[in-house]
Order: sequence, then C-alpha cells, then structure tokens
Amino acid sequence: MKAIQVQKTGGPEALTLVDIPVPSPKPNEAIVKIAAAGVNFIDVYFREGRYPSPLPFVDGQEAAGTVTAVGSEVKTVKAGDRVAYTGVMGAYAEYAAVPADRLVHVPGKITDQQAAAAMLQGMTAHYLVNTTYPLKKG
Repeated sequence: MKAIQVQKTGGPEALTLVDIPVPSPKPNEAIVKIAAAGVNFIDVYFREGRYPSPLPFVDGQEAAGTVTAVGSEVKTVKAGDRVAYTGVMGAYAEYAAVPADRLVHVPGKITDQQAAAAMLQGMTAHYLVNTTYPLKKG
C-alpha cells in the first residue's frame, strides 16, 4: 500500500511516499481503508519531532473510510462498515490498523471528507462548550 512516512524528522521534505505492507489487525483492531484523512497542526509537530514518535512512522491522526477486516475480539464493527476516528497515528496511508474502540460509525448522509474533518474539531467544540465554558442563554 502507499503511505506517507516520516523516516527522519524535519520540514515538509521529511514526508516520503513509500510502499509498505497493508497492516493485519491485532485482536482488538479493525483495518480501515482510508477514503479521507484529516490534516491537523499536530501532524506538523510530529513530523518536525516536537512530539517524539519512533521512526519511521506514518503521520496523520484522523480519517474516515471503510472497515475491511477485524481482529478476533472486535464486536462493534464489521467489514463494510463506514467509520471515522481520531487520535490514532497512521492516517496518511491507504489502510490503517485502528483500535476498534476508537471507531465511530458514519451516518449515510455524511461524506467521508466531512467525517474525517469533523472528528477532532467536533471533540474540541464539545469540550469548549460543555467543560471549558458551558454555554447558556444570554
């Protein structure tokens, strides 16, 4: 599969197109065929090495797509389900192994692009209006 890998931290030139094997799911994981990946500033921090990650790594922490395989312990999703996730490295690739408990089912009227783009921003909006400064009338 094609993936954007960081083999050595640095600027945009550190992003390298590589061919790597399609991952196999661990017992608690699902394999997601990535249809759309979110691009967030934290990805830059990992690429630059500000947030350390073992090298090499596939950058990107937010995506949407279709489940193609599940591990032996997974009961919440199945092959063919449309899902989205955030907070798991490896979204800049054709496939990603994602812990099943991080996957959210995507409703039919939501596009893959909308789902991928909404995950981190949606969680940010939720905590800002519920925890940081609860909204109220007036």
